[in-house]
Amino acid sequence: MAETRHRKPRAVDTLLEKIKNRKARAGVIGLGYVGLPLSMALVEAGFRVTGFDISSEKIKRLNAGKSDIDDVPDERVREAVRSGRFLATGNPKALSTMDTISICVPTPLSKTKDPDVSFILAAMDWVKKYIRKGTLVVLESTTYPGTTEDLILPLIDRKGFKVGADFFLAFSPERVDPGNAKYTTGNTPRVVGGVTRDCTRVAKAFYEKTIPHVHAVSSTQAAEMVKLLENTFRSVNIGLVNEVAVMCNRLGIDVWEIIDAAATKPFGFMPFYPGPGLGGHCIPIDPHYLSWKLKSLNYYARFIELAGDINSQMPEWVVQRIGAMMNRRHARALNKSAMLILGVAYKRDIKDIRESPALDVIKLLEDKGCRVYYNDPFVPHFAWRDGVMKSSRLTAQLIKKVNLVVVVTDHSGYDYQWIVDNARAVFDTRNATKHVRRHRQKIELL
Repeated sequence: MAETRHRKPRAVDTLLEKIKNRKARAGVIGLGYVGLPLSMALVEAGFRVTGFDISSEKIKRLNAGKSDIDDVPDERVREAVRSGRFLATGNPKALSTMDTISICVPTPLSKTKDPDVSFILAAMDWVKKYIRKGTLVVLESTTYPGTTEDLILPLIDRKGFKVGADFFLAFSPERVDPGNAKYTTGNTPRVVGGVTRDCTRVAKAFYEKTIPHVHAVSSTQAAEMVKLLENTFRSVNIGLVNEVAVMCNRLGIDVWEIIDAAATKPFGFMPFYPGPGLGGHCIPIDPHYLSWKLKSLNYYARFIELAGDINSQMPEWVVQRIGAMMNRRHARALNKSAMLILGVAYKRDIKDIRESPALDVIKLLEDKGCRVYYNDPFVPHFAWRDGVMKSSRLTAQLIKKVNLVVVVTDHSGYDYQWIVDNARAVFDTRNATKHVRRHRQKIELL
């Protein structure tokens, strides 16, 4: 009788089976605006999740069931910890027990607008040391096309692991929109691209356990490019409408009326709205990753650079408008004026101030000698210059005291009619006062 030979299961089949049965141990490096929502989605899909972070304060807070992310309430974290399926740690040795590792660290720009991948490389210092065979590694941090295969792949290759056989490597861009109650980590479609076909298979199977719609693309470079296209699309269109706002001001036309009228067309037009500048981690930064990469290929991305220039100049234009408004209405110079900034978060109803144009507006006003107060119900204080700037209590007395109220972030909790009623004048960069009926003569729009 011939001896029966049993083939050892392939690593891809073993990992797919673990994912299918939710037996895979999931690791998430970076527990911020991307990593924490992903961790909670994985826990709620039935996985055991270990979150890794370098902040001991954050680790302690999360293990106590407390969240510091707008879109993740404390109760969600408490339940995850209570269930025993979530643990935060700063010990990288725990990576050696993970079946999947998702890298969700920041990717800022340097002062020269070059990509800063130091956080990715720091995460990879952990991964390359402790990764075991049969592990899926997914980079979620936004970056330039080629990062996954140029930076991450060689580091793991040096261990003698073969991609697509001994480990699986993919890119899946995060699509977090802070403050969006409709589209979250749990229902926003995913894009995944792997180094090999099996890499893509495993990554797709992993995300399909938490998200109904996963779209696979041909490569990690394609997946990296998808995210850059999404945010470059927004940046360029916002740049266009910001320039239109400047044009309309010169022409004496209400840009908000123009946009609302154009938006009645049921095809061929998508409304974007002007504002005091771009904020957040993605839209002001991501297009520069693409532009930087293309410069290395001797190509100048004209649309991207032009949109970036227009958007970055908006805070200065806002301050110019404020100065003109003070001269025209009150014959008062900025260095003899007091301003109240309403909202410093980069968008409505969140506490995130990353890249917020409000900070630029405040700095420019202070540099001109203006006395600046701010109120933001979501941001009680923030580090400022050599100290801390604190939110002032929003009272009728304060509103009447300042020369001008400037709406920079249109939080939904503000009573704009009451604000206008009590203000001497209002400069509204977001059209937040569009429903105000009394005292409209006090208002000027961006």
